[in-house]
Amino acid sequence: MIPDEEVERVRETADIVTIIGEFVPLKGRGGNYRGPCPFHQGVNRNFSVSAQKKFYHCFVCKESGDVFSFLQKRFGVDWPTAVRMVAEKSGIELHETKAKREGPDPREPLWEANAAAQMYFQRVLWDDPLGVPAREYLVSRAITRDVADRFGLGFAPREIGLMRAYLATLGIDDAVMLDAGLLAKRDETEEPRPRFRARLMFPIHDQSGHIAGFGGRLIAPGEPKYLNTGETPVYTKGKLLYNLYHARNAIRRDERLILVEGYFDVVRLVAVGIETVVAPLGTALTTEQAALVVRYAKNVFVLYDSDQAGLKATFRAGDELLAEGATVRVVTLPDGEDPDSFVQKHGRESMERSLKEAIDVFERKVQLLERGGWFADLTRRRAAVDRLLPTIRATRDPVLRDMYIGRASQASLVDRAVLAREADDVPSLTPGRARRAAPTGREAPPSPLVPSRHNDGERTTSARGALRQRGRAVATTAEGLLIAAMLRSPAAFERVLERTGEESFRHPALLELFLALRDAGSVEHVAMVAESLSADAVEVLDTLLATPDAILDLDRTVEDSLAWLEERRLEDRNKVIGEQMTLATDDEKNALIREKEENARLIRELSALRTSS
Repeated sequence: MIPDEEVERVRETADIVTIIGEFVPLKGRGGNYRGPCPFHQGVNRNFSVSAQKKFYHCFVCKESGDVFSFLQKRFGVDWPTAVRMVAEKSGIELHETKAKREGPDPREPLWEANAAAQMYFQRVLWDDPLGVPAREYLVSRAITRDVADRFGLGFAPREIGLMRAYLATLGIDDAVMLDAGLLAKRDETEEPRPRFRARLMFPIHDQSGHIAGFGGRLIAPGEPKYLNTGETPVYTKGKLLYNLYHARNAIRRDERLILVEGYFDVVRLVAVGIETVVAPLGTALTTEQAALVVRYAKNVFVLYDSDQAGLKATFRAGDELLAEGATVRVVTLPDGEDPDSFVQKHGRESMERSLKEAIDVFERKVQLLERGGWFADLTRRRAAVDRLLPTIRATRDPVLRDMYIGRASQASLVDRAVLAREADDVPSLTPGRARRAAPTGREAPPSPLVPSRHNDGERTTSARGALRQRGRAVATTAEGLLIAAMLRSPAAFERVLERTGEESFRHPALLELFLALRDAGSVEHVAMVAESLSADAVEVLDTLLATPDAILDLDRTVEDSLAWLEERRLEDRNKVIGEQMTLATDDEKNALIREKEENARLIRELSALRTSS
């Protein structure tokens, strides 16, 4: 059995011109070659092979395909044999998996359950009175039935037992529905309930075309607005991209990939004929997703919302893609517009013009900093450089990296040699990789407000025990106490969100928890939040939830923890001031000294507040 990733590795590495050229006399230059078609025994040069698109096409008999299909049609071999032939001709060692079982793939029942559910959701949407609200919602979004059917959209009814009963008539039992993520239950004693209720359903395909999971959108007010399938043996949201399976050939043909944020953005662009569009599944672009993107196209257009959150997601995605060797351009839409609304109002031609006007992701970052006046004075200029450095560090291409350093030097008036040294000081970590790195900076000591349950004599050699010990230690930091407070009180939840942000959380698991809770919008959705967390974050969450009496004074704990984090921020700022002093003029030095003294005063006051009564 040849895994999908091995097939893609062979396809991307193989020189289609050289391989087909063994059997067809090809002539040409650059990326396009022509010759007589071997399939209809042509004599004219109607048979075209594209090195960039890795695709062939005959303009007479219309035969077309990739290097694998050429060998299949030319020699009558099956598909696995064609893959092996290409691998051998390309000098690639295939890593095939040996089947240790007889019979179908054990994942097959889950794919079948998802496929049956998709058909059920689609039937409810169009043929059942229960689907009327969803049909009206699609009309309000200007989505026709033809477009909806192209994406297999459906509707999950609010009624609890309908889908379960229907799938049971097809021989799909509760265990399979639970494993596929169609049903959920909090404990063994609870009756299974459908995960998706009163939601417009978007089927999500894997790279082989199986329905791996679903995205569900509420059509009435409520939270969370979007809900995806939880992690299952066939669905890992950080490793899949919405619409990639259907867009893959168009992406290779056009040599571009457009990355958008949401399902409706994809649907709208494809509906008007822009087919090379995909979306991550409700989360920031992961390292795995970025690697998947560049397997299909090196030229990536990031088409996110232009608000603050959209820009932040744009630059995070840009760094992930640059780290994988992509060329990344940013498409800017008018204020208040997203891809869906923009195309509805202005059509395909306007969107294509916007794509042509897209600028390099680093240039876009510099542009925004310049417009915001970040290079106007020393303090802000240093902060601006700090915002540019992660993108420089993430960039794999050495030529592009050098160009970025030159552009940053031009904008910031900092010597390029200094910038180059600064960029080399920290390993190239994209946002996803940085979150998995060890936490840095000052950590709060155990809080006197939390009863100590740690026995120094206890030791465990199991990985689970180690996770628990780390979870207990993390839970007693200022960051951990803020998360604990958010979990215990809706009022504390709102207060923490109002007074701090993700920049305050340096521990990866706590940052992950904070972002998940913030995105969920309410502590009531903590069960759904847990389904998307890493093992470390789940362990910390379990620790926080397992000690309901850990916080003796909720208000005091929140205030003390926020004070501690502010102390840490001020101390970090004073370290930065020390670095800036060497580059400052006399007037700037005086201003920095005054700021440092003021920060020291605030630190003393905050410390006194924390330790008083």
